[in-house]
Amino acid sequence: MRYVFSDGGRADAGFRGTTGDCGVRAISIATGMPYREVYDKLFALKGASPRNGLARKYVQKFLDDLGGWKWTPTMGIGTGCTVHLDEDELPSGTLIVRLSGHYAAVVDHTVLDNHDPQRDGTRCVYGYWHTH
Repeated sequence: MRYVFSDGGRADAGFRGTTGDCGVRAISIATGMPYREVYDKLFALKGASPRNGLARKYVQKFLDDLGGWKWTPTMGIGTGCTVHLDEDELPSGTLIVRLSGHYAAVVDHTVLDNHDPQRDGTRCVYGYWHTH
């Protein structure tokens, strides 16, 4: 897939340095919501800073509250990796993919993130949220 750098509006919101805010970035990119708004809502939902990572339940709750997003699991216990971060294995459209220790936005088979997480198409996708 193509890769395009995007920090989801993090720098424009006044944040500096590196951190584990991939969930905030991915949601901001995929929804078009301002980074600061996503950050603040996730902070309130989690009761702690989302800059140090987010459990799937917080991303799920955020997107459920927003509406219009559906979770599609692609891996189950004992199934092994069945879907990779590869355009032939993911649908087109706007996705938030859950990877090992990371979330990323994928829009029409283009990965938008602050680094390229694809690992040459071998990165396993645990599941993804998509608009419906």
